[in-house]
Amino acid sequence: MPLYIAATEAEAKYLDKPVVISGIGTLAAAITLCKELSRSTPDRVINFGTAGALAPMSGEFEITEVIKHDFDTETLKAITGLDIPNRITLSPITGLPQARLATGDSFIGSSQQRQALQTRADLCDMEGYAIAAVCAAFEVPCTLIKQVSDNADEQAARTWAQAVELGAQRLADAIAKL
Repeated sequence: MPLYIAATEAEAKYLDKPVVISGIGTLAAAITLCKELSRSTPDRVINFGTAGALAPMSGEFEITEVIKHDFDTETLKAITGLDIPNRITLSPITGLPQARLATGDSFIGSSQQRQALQTRADLCDMEGYAIAAVCAAFEVPCTLIKQVSDNADEQAARTWAQAVELGAQRLADAIAKL
């Protein structure tokens, strides 16, 4: 039986399965998922939710690669001499279009932030990398499904609030097809 996890109740509103609500951000997602996985081991974790688009795109996507965009691996390597992994590759299991995800604890809400991330990812969120990293540590397969809610620009906060309802419906439809 898979474990379904989303950051907010608004994103999970239409899913007709039990859903763990993690809260927003990498720390909340990691702590919540660690608690769940310490109690039982699902056959897969399915994280779903909204994401900002870093390039012109819309719809639902399965994530095949995720990075933590606000973790400065270059500086840490210069200081410590250590290579610090910051990319997790996920094997797709759905027929959804695929995308790369950048996760961070800062909401991407400006064109400048968006442009800085465009070469490294297609979408951005605030929980995906943490979910994938915890799953890797617990050796549990992980699937990330994201629905574009905004364009990760100056209008993102307003657009997300307007789009989350339709996004929740579309995410539930996509998950029902798994």
